[in-house]
Amino acid sequence: MANLLIKYLKKLFLWFFVLTFLWVLAYRFINPPFTYLMISRAFERKFDGKTWKIEKEWKDFDDISLNLKKAVIGAEDAQFLSHNGFDFDALGKAYQKNKTGKKIRGGSTITQQTAKNVFLWPGRSYIRKGFEAYFTILIELLWSKQRIMEVYLNVIEMGDGIYGAEAATQAYYHKSCKSLLKSEAALLAAVLPNPRKWTPVNPTAYIYRRQAIIRRNMAALGNLEF
Repeated sequence: MANLLIKYLKKLFLWFFVLTFLWVLAYRFINPPFTYLMISRAFERKFDGKTWKIEKEWKDFDDISLNLKKAVIGAEDAQFLSHNGFDFDALGKAYQKNKTGKKIRGGSTITQQTAKNVFLWPGRSYIRKGFEAYFTILIELLWSKQRIMEVYLNVIEMGDGIYGAEAATQAYYHKSCKSLLKSEAALLAAVLPNPRKWTPVNPTAYIYRRQAIIRRNMAALGNLEF
């Protein structure tokens, strides 16, 4: 009985690996049509008596402003171009800060955020964190940094029912994301931790402070080599 169970589990894990490997590999070439978060948020709106809303428009890497790429790196993941999916230094700092009760960003890299946004369901659990780490490794193995940034900037939540750089730029600035100014890009990046609470249209003093910090981080990045 035990041998049969072990044999069954081996097959199960093998199939899981093969299918997820092919899934991640496919998205190296195919743009994800939607994410679980998009669908979940849309249903939440319906339950709240609002209209179904998923605003998104895919833009290729070269059609997204360099200012926005710098802004999200400066805001979310300063070591994006050099790490292999995990920034253990940032995770350690986040853990120590959170122990003191001071709330800061969780320490997740852009690759980790892409993994959970594209391949996983919304929520918080150790199981989900385990899957997030697994998909992060696959993404770093199978995608280029350029592809990771492209997917990230096209699926990330940027407002109530608004996903991706183009939809957000059209909604807030009424223009294409290719023409984002540094100040606009930094303001968009500043609201990413909670885009349904904060908005670049009516920023709080806290968001303006974040924008200023992000602008300084952008200047310190220099040239980006993807």
